[in-house]
Amino acid sequence: MNTPQTMPDNWQRALLIMAHPDDPEYGTAAAVAQWTGAGKDISYLLATRGEAGIAGMSPAEAAMVRLEEQRRACEQVGVENLTFLDYPDGRIENTLKLRRDIARAIRRHRPDGIITLNFGETWGPGRWNSSDHRQLGRAVLDAVADAANEWIFPELAEAEGLILHPVQWVAVASPRPTHWLEVDADSVERAVASLAEHRQYLCALSNEPVEVQARQQIDIMTGGAESAKRRVGFELYSF
Repeated sequence: MNTPQTMPDNWQRALLIMAHPDDPEYGTAAAVAQWTGAGKDISYLLATRGEAGIAGMSPAEAAMVRLEEQRRACEQVGVENLTFLDYPDGRIENTLKLRRDIARAIRRHRPDGIITLNFGETWGPGRWNSSDHRQLGRAVLDAVADAANEWIFPELAEAEGLILHPVQWVAVASPRPTHWLEVDADSVERAVASLAEHRQYLCALSNEPVEVQARQQIDIMTGGAESAKRRVGFELYSF
């Protein structure tokens, strides 16, 4: 396998598209903090409100809790624009409707690049990936092509005035990275704070203190607390 390369830096605007609240914090929060700290503009588009994600809490209550937790998480890493598509948590399907909704968002935001989450079958040996991640990620890649094609979803231009928009790249937070982004200590700390904002979600996962869980996960995602250089890995697709 080739040595992973450095992530491109010649861009200004990106749109992060993932399935659930907390997905950005587990996969890319340190990278987002690094980018926004450098003046780049990143918006979040989440397919669900994560209403099926907290055991013992009704979906209606969980959706409200997780929306507010995600808003606070965004603030920690400098993200001001957060949108939900309101697809059902745990039941996302890669449909034409989903592709159209994502293509619509791409044409509205007009990003240089897209950030999404691992959509492979696994996270590694013995670690199955969720259906929502697998379905959404494939829809994202297809919608990137759709957003630049005048003959797919022509109603976006004809009825909504959303003209074509080509995206340069899609960066997938992946266990099989082709590219790396080095992140500084401040970005790591902001990522820890961002994940820790998902307090009720994390409390339902473990009895460990929320801050301990958050730091452990960010350490894993950035190469470990003892690493001389912290970095976040992506699998990069060019368009």
